[in-house]
Amino acid sequence: MPFRTLDQAGDLKGKRVLVRVDLNVPMSEGAVSDDTRLRAIVPTVEALREKGARVVLLAHFDRPKGQVVPSMSLKPVVEPLAQVLNAPVAFAPDCVGEAAEQAVANLHDGGVLLLENLRFHAGEERNESGFADQLARLGDVYANDAFSAAHRAHASTEALAHRLPAYAGLSMQRELEALETALGSPERPVLGIVGGSKVSTKLDLLKNLVTRLDRLAIGGGMANTFLYAQDFEVGASYCEKDLKGTALEIMQLATDSGCELLLPMDVVVSERLEPNAPHFTRARDGVDGDERILDAGPQTVHRLCAAMDSSATLIWNGPLGVFEVPPFDRATVAAAKHAAERAKAGRLVAVAGGGDTVAALNHAGVAGDFTFVSTAGGAFLEWMEGRTLPGVKALEV
Repeated sequence: MPFRTLDQAGDLKGKRVLVRVDLNVPMSEGAVSDDTRLRAIVPTVEALREKGARVVLLAHFDRPKGQVVPSMSLKPVVEPLAQVLNAPVAFAPDCVGEAAEQAVANLHDGGVLLLENLRFHAGEERNESGFADQLARLGDVYANDAFSAAHRAHASTEALAHRLPAYAGLSMQRELEALETALGSPERPVLGIVGGSKVSTKLDLLKNLVTRLDRLAIGGGMANTFLYAQDFEVGASYCEKDLKGTALEIMQLATDSGCELLLPMDVVVSERLEPNAPHFTRARDGVDGDERILDAGPQTVHRLCAAMDSSATLIWNGPLGVFEVPPFDRATVAAAKHAAERAKAGRLVAVAGGGDTVAALNHAGVAGDFTFVSTAGGAFLEWMEGRTLPGVKALEV
C-alpha cells in the first residue's frame, strides 16, 4: 500500500505514540449509548500496548467551535473506553499545554491516556501550525486511526502528521485496504449500487463511478430523477426535475465510459408514506399521477441480484427505497441479503458505506456478512468521489 503502517514503526517501547481516533460516539443522558467507535480502536491500542508504547489518544467530540463547552467533554467516554480496552485509561483536562504535558509525563510503558476534546481549541479545525506544534511536543510517533476524520485538513489529522514519524493505525489500514480492493484495483467486473433521495448531493460520486465501474445500479429517490429524464411519469414522487439535463449527461457519460446503467424496471408505489400503507407494483411506465414511488420492484431486484452473480466486486452506497418504513424496505433487504450470501460464500467482494447504508444493512441483519462495511460517512463518500483525503495523503510513503 502507498502509505506507512505501524508494522514499519520499529521499536516503540517507551515511545509516546499520539493516536488520532474517532470517539465522537452517540450519547444519551450523559452516557455512551453505542460503543461501536470505541471498539474500533481496540486493535491499534492493544498492538501499541503490547509493544510497550505509551498511548496518547487524540479525539474530538461534537462541534464546540473552538470554545470549552463542558457538555462536549470527552471525560464521560473514559470509563466505557476502559471497559472495552480492559485496561485503565487516564484523562487529561486539556489536549495541549501544562496539564496535557504533565499527564503524558505520568504515563508508563503500556499505559493509555485520553486527552480532552481537540475542538475546544480553534487551532484544531483551522489546521494551525502553532497548535500542531503544541500537539507534537506530546509525542514521539503519530498514528492516525480515524479514517472518518481523514477528509478534514485539521491539525490532528494533517499538520501533525508532518511533524512526527506518521503511520496508519490498524483500523485506518483495514479501511484503506478494503477501499483499494473495492475501487482502486478491484477484481472485475465491478458493480456499484447508489441509492438515497437526491442526485444533487451525489453528482460528483455518480460522475466518478460511471467512469470506473462496469455496471452502476441507481435506486432510491434519485432513480426517480433519472426516470423523469427519460420522460417516464413519476407521479407525486420525490424528484429533482430541474436536474433532468444533469441526469442525461450522467447517462451519456456512462455510455461513453462503457458502464451499464441499471435503472428501475418496475417500482412499488403508494399514495401514502406510512407503515403498511396500501401499495402496488407498477412497471416504470405505469405510475399514476397521484402515486409515489417508494421502493424498487421485484423485477428490478431480480436483475440486480443477477448482476451481483456475474460480478466479482460490489460497492454499495444508499438504500433502494424508503427502508425505514415497511413494506418499502423489501428491495433493500432482498438485495442486501443476496449480496451478503455471495460475500459469505467467497464469491463476491462486497464493500459498503455511508450512514443510511450502514443502517439499511443492519436493518437487513447482514452487515456482519459483507466483506467490509465502512462507518466513516463523509470520508467514505469523498473517497468514492475520487477526492484526495488530507488525512490519508499525509501518511503516504
